[in-house]
Amino acid sequence: MNGKKGSFAINIPPEATRSKLPGTSKEGSIGAFPSSKAWIWSVWEFAKEDSNRVKFALKVGLAVLLVSLLILFRAPYDIFGTNIIWSILTVAIMFEYTVGATFNRGFNRALGSLLAGVLAIAVAQLAIQSGRVAEPIIIGISIFLIGSITSFMKLWPSLVPYEYGFRVILFTYCLIIVSGYRMGNPITTAMDRLYSIAIGGFVAVLVNVFVFPIWAGEQLHKELVNSFNSVADSLEECVKKYLEDEGLDHPEFSKTVMDEFPDEPNYRRCKSTLNSSAKLESLANSAKWEPPHGRFRHFFYPWSEYVKVGAVLRYCAYEVMALHGVLHSEIQAPYNLRFTFYSEIQEATTHAAELVRSLGKDISTMKRSLKTSLLKKVHSSTERLQRAIDMHSYLLTSNLDPPDNSSKPLTRLSVTFSTTQYDLSNPLTEFDSNSVEKNGSQINLNVPPGTPPQQTESYHEMMRKQSRRLHSWPSREVDAFEEEGGPSTDFLPRMKALESTAALSLANFTSLLIEFVARLDHLVEAVDELSNMAKFNHEGV
Repeated sequence: MNGKKGSFAINIPPEATRSKLPGTSKEGSIGAFPSSKAWIWSVWEFAKEDSNRVKFALKVGLAVLLVSLLILFRAPYDIFGTNIIWSILTVAIMFEYTVGATFNRGFNRALGSLLAGVLAIAVAQLAIQSGRVAEPIIIGISIFLIGSITSFMKLWPSLVPYEYGFRVILFTYCLIIVSGYRMGNPITTAMDRLYSIAIGGFVAVLVNVFVFPIWAGEQLHKELVNSFNSVADSLEECVKKYLEDEGLDHPEFSKTVMDEFPDEPNYRRCKSTLNSSAKLESLANSAKWEPPHGRFRHFFYPWSEYVKVGAVLRYCAYEVMALHGVLHSEIQAPYNLRFTFYSEIQEATTHAAELVRSLGKDISTMKRSLKTSLLKKVHSSTERLQRAIDMHSYLLTSNLDPPDNSSKPLTRLSVTFSTTQYDLSNPLTEFDSNSVEKNGSQINLNVPPGTPPQQTESYHEMMRKQSRRLHSWPSREVDAFEEEGGPSTDFLPRMKALESTAALSLANFTSLLIEFVARLDHLVEAVDELSNMAKFNHEGV
């Protein structure tokens, strides 16, 4: 306090300084309002995204209220007593988002409570017959055995879906037998618990089924249809950007790793399709418990086939994600080489996306339509792309010379490729100092007098960027070459190898597209199997 050893000082700021501390000014108190407003807006957007979320919350509140009335009113409380609290507990832990999940939970709850009640009554009678000394010992040993056995059995792979039932057996048995031991009548205690649980389960099922029901089957159906559309949209989006990208603007490497592509919304949807396996399986397991409803009006509906179709669709989505990987890779094919295959790639992509959407539409409308014409279009367009790549494969390796086709008339594609090959085989001519000077003089001659120097510089910059499209990777090599100002002996073979590597990026992209089309055959077979087992109507019926 006075500078002595072990003393401490407390500094109290003056009034002027204290008024500027954070959280004490009026601005600080008002500053919290935008955060609250943003939170309310986020809640509104979350509820608006899926109105079933609000319905589910309101249904849970209604079910809990109905059960609580048995305690709030005197007459039912005199009949049921405090045991009715078990009904509230049952509603809280049994009420699920979908009807099927609630039925599944209710089955586990009912079966677990029944088995626990029977075991508790049997063990309690045995303990009572054994005498006052052995009774707590038998009860304690039984609790240990029930806890160990149920905890082990719920880990068994084939019994994992009934994990909640084993958990119910454990805590219901312990509560019944311990409370019965103190109250002296385990049979009465067990019966009170069981009918209280039955009341809670009955209320939960009634509210979930008859008040804005949310069916797991309908959710599964919509989820699969959305996955088909996501894959088709993402495929078209990726190919469109690949063919239109001029190699001028590439995302940073960190953004590529983090998959942050705000201009590709369908990419995120396709990525979510890859992670939909667990969701589809969960919805299918819940849908199996639901009675016939809506458009699914026959018993034993093949919900497991939806999971199989989703698995085949994910294999197609893997190829789309691989195409996105080529789109955002560091090594890019020259723009003019990509543009040469524009019509073949675009045609194959359009027909493939159309087939995927058609399959999704068949599932959505639950109708069967013939896919023969669509399949023929997809296969024929893909074969044209394969033939184009095969005939002009020499363009993908700059070390090879074009084949001698002098005896055969050249098609439009061949002429274009020959021109492209010439440009690729002589990439350094654009950087020759003499040609630069000549081009520069021509440019100056073509520029009208009085043109601002900024426009001339921008034209030179445009020409420089256009030349860089042919040498998009690696950029450090191109920059070093530009700084050197001309070719060198060591630089020529290195640039030639880099051109071949960059051109092979196009071969990688087209091979992935062809593989995607090849997997569509399996997808068509899976959808046909689903339509047969689900008894879809034929188109026009």
